[in-house]
Amino acid sequence: MEVLSSRILIRPADPARSRAFYRETLGLAVYREFGPPEHPGLVFFLGSGLLEVSGRADGRPAAAPDTPALWLQVRDLDAEHRRLVAAGVEIRRAPRREPWGLDEMWIADPDGTPIVLVEIPADHPLRRDPR
Repeated sequence: MEVLSSRILIRPADPARSRAFYRETLGLAVYREFGPPEHPGLVFFLGSGLLEVSGRADGRPAAAPDTPALWLQVRDLDAEHRRLVAAGVEIRRAPRREPWGLDEMWIADPDGTPIVLVEIPADHPLRRDPR
């Protein structure tokens, strides 16, 4: 299979609230906007991936307990922690070094979709050039 593009699709309970969370609170850049102006869908850049926030959850829980998490690598986890706390975002798990060597912090979007913010430490094997 040759995958030309991919994205994660979220159907929130309150689309306007979720669009504002991803656009203003997290500060994700918009790739494209589509649909009617009163109920637009937005596609955000996620590094080399995309996140689409469109439609509505239609009464079902938007984020069930087994909802996959978004994994977002950031340059400075401590700076993001300070910024998100100041913005009133609930920190579900404070930044810490995990046993596998990555620094992680957990938050959630307005519907409870888990979001893992990750910083790869300078001495981690993922940062080493194997050449």
